[in-house]
Amino acid sequence: MPGGVPEARHRVQEAMRAWGEPAERIEAAALIVTELVTNAVQHTSTRKIRCRLLRSADGVRICVWNRGRARIPSPASPGDSAGLPVAGIPATDGHEDDDTLDHLTEDGRGLLLVDALAARWGTRAALAGRLVWADL
Repeated sequence: MPGGVPEARHRVQEAMRAWGEPAERIEAAALIVTELVTNAVQHTSTRKIRCRLLRSADGVRICVWNRGRARIPSPASPGDSAGLPVAGIPATDGHEDDDTLDHLTEDGRGLLLVDALAARWGTRAALAGRLVWADL
């Protein structure tokens, strides 16, 4: 299943090159699809994940659908790590065995990237599964 992430990324890049999209939009789309497919792989128990790229006069929409209905993690705020503001993260005072930072959550960090790169994005849940989309 994780092999689907590079395949989705490659197919998005191919399609957008064929459409004549500029390099920076191709890279943004590749990063977005990487994050959305990775989330689908991590947050579903099914092997069926679909990725669709739609082009319109308004831009490009990336859609990732899976049969799972698990909650998609919310993007963490830029200064948030497990609820701690950046200034509140304890110092390690040089001890290599201090694993305080290892326990900080990583969920939602990739969605910060999606949020930064996409003009807008969202999610829809239904009985049949979950759709997450992002517009460029």
